[in-house]
Amino acid sequence: MTPHSDGADAAGRVLVASDLDRTLIYSAAALELTMPDARAPRLLCVETYEHKPLSFMTEEAAGLLDALAARAVFVPATTRTPEQYRRVRLPGPPPRYAVCANGGQLLVDGESDPEWRERVRERLTECAPLAQVRAHMLRQARPEWLLKERVADGLFAYLVVERSLLPDTWVKELAAWAGPQGWSVSLQGRKIYAVPHPLTKSAAVAEVARRAGTARTFAAGDSLLDADLLGAADVAWRPAHGELADSGWQRPHVRALTERGVLAGETVLRRMSAALPV
Repeated sequence: MTPHSDGADAAGRVLVASDLDRTLIYSAAALELTMPDARAPRLLCVETYEHKPLSFMTEEAAGLLDALAARAVFVPATTRTPEQYRRVRLPGPPPRYAVCANGGQLLVDGESDPEWRERVRERLTECAPLAQVRAHMLRQARPEWLLKERVADGLFAYLVVERSLLPDTWVKELAAWAGPQGWSVSLQGRKIYAVPHPLTKSAAVAEVARRAGTARTFAAGDSLLDADLLGAADVAWRPAHGELADSGWQRPHVRALTERGVLAGETVLRRMSAALPV
């Protein structure tokens, strides 16, 4: 696949949509390298932040992704903002399409698609406004464990927290309040996300499939914010770590892996490649 394959060129092909953080790429803290040091896989740095290496994948995974992108329409589907996504340098040609901000932004050749952005804004009128949800999160947070708070692209909010000090019930209590407001809550690493229900990766990926003319969709992800993406796919995979694994989330067409950490990312790509039509 070239970076610009589309339409008739993609007809009959598979669209592969994958979450990034803790699915394909991993911070040093999330690698989970439990084997002896001498047997640890070689790692490729795929993201730097403030001049320091931040995210990695195994060299084997990098080769698998490069080959996969030549056989399928590969679409990163991330909760990252476009600015955060652009820091990631994945192997292979730049994907023509990328889903950012949990489906709030659809990038085409690296640029935000205005038509999709407007459709998203219209859907967000169905739930409580961002300002209300953000204010509630900040009222309930405590300074001893709250490190930062952020608004992403004017679409959703998240907190960066000290996990060791976060009360066990806090996220569940926030989710119980947010649900009736039309919002979902997800805990990923040190970040607590509050995302409006209409903002989904699956909707943006379905739009890419329509534009690219692909026949089937494969997907992978690890968090509750990936559940709709995996549920809408024809075949999907999830690692043995993350919110979906911890909650026991299952679907008949979703394959639960036994691998955790960066080796799970490698296995996801190997399984996807093996499932592609010859």
